[in-house]
Amino acid sequence: MSLPSRLVELVSALRGHGVAVGSSETVDAAAVAGVLGLADRERLRAGLAAALLRGEGQRPVFDAVFDVCFPLGVGSPELARDQDWDLDRLRDELVAALADDDGDAVGRLAGIAVEAFGRYGGGFSAYEALERVRPQTLVARVLAESGGGGGGFTDRLERDEVRRRVESFREAVRTEARRRTAEARGRQRVLEHAVAPSADRVDFLVANRKQLAELRRAVQPLARKLATRLAARRRRANRGHIDIRRTLRRSLSTGGVPIHLAHRRRSPARPEIVLVCDLSGSVAGFANFTMLLVQALRDQFSKIRVFGFIDTVDEITHLVHTGAANPDSLGARVHSEATLSTWDGHSDYGRAFRHFAAHHADAIGPRTSVLILGDARTNGADPELAVLRDLLAPARHAHWLNPERTALWSTGDSEADRYATVVPMHECRNTRQLTTLVGKLLPT
Repeated sequence: MSLPSRLVELVSALRGHGVAVGSSETVDAAAVAGVLGLADRERLRAGLAAALLRGEGQRPVFDAVFDVCFPLGVGSPELARDQDWDLDRLRDELVAALADDDGDAVGRLAGIAVEAFGRYGGGFSAYEALERVRPQTLVARVLAESGGGGGGFTDRLERDEVRRRVESFREAVRTEARRRTAEARGRQRVLEHAVAPSADRVDFLVANRKQLAELRRAVQPLARKLATRLAARRRRANRGHIDIRRTLRRSLSTGGVPIHLAHRRRSPARPEIVLVCDLSGSVAGFANFTMLLVQALRDQFSKIRVFGFIDTVDEITHLVHTGAANPDSLGARVHSEATLSTWDGHSDYGRAFRHFAAHHADAIGPRTSVLILGDARTNGADPELAVLRDLLAPARHAHWLNPERTALWSTGDSEADRYATVVPMHECRNTRQLTTLVGKLLPT
């Protein structure tokens, strides 16, 4: 395949994964590729990334797509073809390569691991190879080989460095498995199904611990963008409606042509926000991220109050406020310091809404906008629609953000469609959807 064809394939795959690449960026990338050529693959990678990428968090997706469209080689590694490899030998050589921080040797061993231990179902599996090699169990051997393990702070630093090297081997195995599978099954299939999505497209409900931690670290940059957007909306909204009388008076100086419009100025008070968050199970990751995001936007509102629940409600505003400095520990603090459940730890929305109405109803008033966060799965309990309707009646606005796909609403024990008759419900599966909804739904 020619260089232009590979570049077109790269751009198409990036667009398929939500990376906005326009015509001008594509032309720039073609110019970069023409200047750099294929002699230095890593230099070409850096040049194309600089030409094509504009947003944060897009580089991991680009690297995975680039490795498929511009593979490091063809077929199995030469060392894997020429020699017989057993697991013990591979692990011994991997220990030596990691101890010497020899990146080239680590890359070669990753190819051998995939060839020797990663064959699966007509393709190649990084999971199978890594399960056989188990590089995470080699940390102590690498430390001993490199003369580390003396104890204390220095030992911890050395362990962290070795774990970084082990992770680089794991990533090399994933890259090699994608390359070999693309040869066996076609690049298009691998580009569509074997490239991990960017952080803003990862579903909250299936995100792993590392991805959730990455999302929490993205709260502050995301909040700054949203704050700018909300401030612009507020400036436009504050202009108010056209004042006909003043506009006509101004038009006298231009012969009756209303060139300079006059507006009735508005002086709206900043709105209040109340978050009501289901903190059970996998929904908690979505709720934690949203709580931190709204807290980071606190300057846009006159007041923010946050309530968490599983089957009973407790106010956790102070925990979210103090937890913004250390977002990774927020969930643990909320569950240890707040009273969210009095029964079996399963969500009971109806009971939680009754408890909120009995103890916290004064939190919702005519200036309040309410956001309910949860999947609306009641575990078969009464959803208490009438209680929720009365509770939200005084609110200025109310919306429900549901992290489940719309197709799953009202399947099993979900009462999403019934709750949607009381409060507008929106699918909110990832940060891209959340950003759009927060920017659109939050009042100005």
